[in-house]
Amino acid sequence: MKNTVFQGVGTALVTPMNANGVDYETFERLIEWQIEEGINALVIAGTSGEGSTLTDEEHKEVLRFAVEKVNGRVPVVAGTGSNDTAYAIALTEFACEVGCDAMLLVTPYYNKATQRGLIESFRAIADASTKPCILYNVPSRTGCNLTPASCAILAEHPNIVGIKEASGNISQIAEIAALTKGNFDIYSGNDDQIVPLLSLGGKGVISVVSNILPKKTVEICDKFFAGDVEGSRDLQLELLPLINSLFCEVNPIPAKAAVAAMGFGENYVRLPLTTMEPENEAKMRELMREQGLDV
Repeated sequence: MKNTVFQGVGTALVTPMNANGVDYETFERLIEWQIEEGINALVIAGTSGEGSTLTDEEHKEVLRFAVEKVNGRVPVVAGTGSNDTAYAIALTEFACEVGCDAMLLVTPYYNKATQRGLIESFRAIADASTKPCILYNVPSRTGCNLTPASCAILAEHPNIVGIKEASGNISQIAEIAALTKGNFDIYSGNDDQIVPLLSLGGKGVISVVSNILPKKTVEICDKFFAGDVEGSRDLQLELLPLINSLFCEVNPIPAKAAVAAMGFGENYVRLPLTTMEPENEAKMRELMREQGLDV
């Protein structure tokens, strides 16, 4: 049986920025607060971390910085996937060298691939990694779906330990669980489907809402794992309006606005992303206040 990278909630952490670049002072404060609030893992430079618009140097530095500041207190999962397999291999090798605990590998976007291409690409990256690899399936962003049959094949690789499943297709997720027979950890990639995925044997969630409510998101998982399924479900449903507001515009536009409203740096995103529409932000802030956040 493969080792689990983490159980519970891994925050898909935003990368604080301003016009001068990455705001490392705020990044450190955000990391510290997440750990104080009891988060189970931190995912760095993924979709929510705007990894696609970090320069190569920034991407490497945020990974190195996060490892240094976390200092082993929770696993650091590095977003090192790419639509260029050679680039993903190089970034994965760097992340391993600086001490990241696992990799998050998105399916190729734009050029996409056949299922054979996906399998060969992920195997090549995993071969180059000295740390566990979690695949990331998000067809709405990539135009590319990793099938359950391909997951079953990839689960045979010793370094490929699981998947962040953000297809939104519960039937597909159930089939992955059935085909991989407990040898492949499944994490929800959708905050509105944490409890349904846990009910299929999932290990947790790689979460956006935990950027602003880490403790309560962890509680959803903790209650479920403790057998309080009703309590877990009630929390899931309580957070649903706020979760929906965090996805009313392209992620991480709302998440950036939300953490900035809480005092974590500027509300700054890089083009082609733009800041949140004022009416949407006003609605989101009201929902944040209902959860006790001072915004």
